[in-house]
Amino acid sequence: MFRNIIILLVITITSYTQCAVAQNAKDGALLPSHRIVGYYGNFLSTRMGVLGEYPPDQMLSMLKDEMRRWTKADPNTPVVPAIEYIAVVAQKDPGRDGKYRARMSDAGIEKALRLAEKVNGIVILDVQVGLSSVQEEIPRLEKYLKLPNVMLAVDPEFDMPAGTKPGKVIGTMDARDINFVVDYLSQIVRKYDLPPKILVVHRFTKRMVTNHQNIDLVPEVQIVMDMDGWGPPSLKKDSYKAYIAAEPVQYTGFKLFYKNDRRPPSSGLFTPEQIMKLEPVPMFILYQ
Repeated sequence: MFRNIIILLVITITSYTQCAVAQNAKDGALLPSHRIVGYYGNFLSTRMGVLGEYPPDQMLSMLKDEMRRWTKADPNTPVVPAIEYIAVVAQKDPGRDGKYRARMSDAGIEKALRLAEKVNGIVILDVQVGLSSVQEEIPRLEKYLKLPNVMLAVDPEFDMPAGTKPGKVIGTMDARDINFVVDYLSQIVRKYDLPPKILVVHRFTKRMVTNHQNIDLVPEVQIVMDMDGWGPPSLKKDSYKAYIAAEPVQYTGFKLFYKNDRRPPSSGLFTPEQIMKLEPVPMFILYQ
């Protein structure tokens, strides 16, 4: 009973935080008046998500089907489609500079922009730094981040300790690095007079994000803490409570894996109706 009271208190604080920050957001903010429903991946890989696994027209048709399901589950919240493209990919090989990451070409990012335009959606550029850093990688994307429909995601899983190759251990990102990103995005918003940017932080363990309470909340940036783990529904629900709802920042997200979430002993993919029962209700949904 005492544990239930604590969980209820955390949920109440989370809801209050979302409402309070929403009131201070700049004009044109997508959250919380909309729900973002996106597809994730890289066009050069069939193993990293939907974007590279299916031909573009089929992929967009699938995304539209998911949008319709979400509109049916929550008719009062308009759905904004998203293409989350991994623009910096963690690698098993060091590369020329020993940073264990590969920067995708402009052609890949521009393809993501064209696909998003077809569904009147947004693009989210995902960054896996490897042995590089957000300070080094994110400023290189400014020519795209200055566009009003381009957002950003960071993946602490691939923010590696010095000397550790990606894939050997789960990485971690501290609030000070997330705050660098928040500050950088807020400067772009002010410099180019843009609506607020969305920053997605992917997470599935406690250590992946440290000192969450020190993450800065500013009107120019809307932060989504996204539950990125896969597995049976009970495990995903517990992870959401433990790592997302229990450590609120601003908005919450939930990631679904078409293949991994359906592997035994899983009973299948969460439906929109099931996700709508989570507290707080996620405003960001991503399919891989």
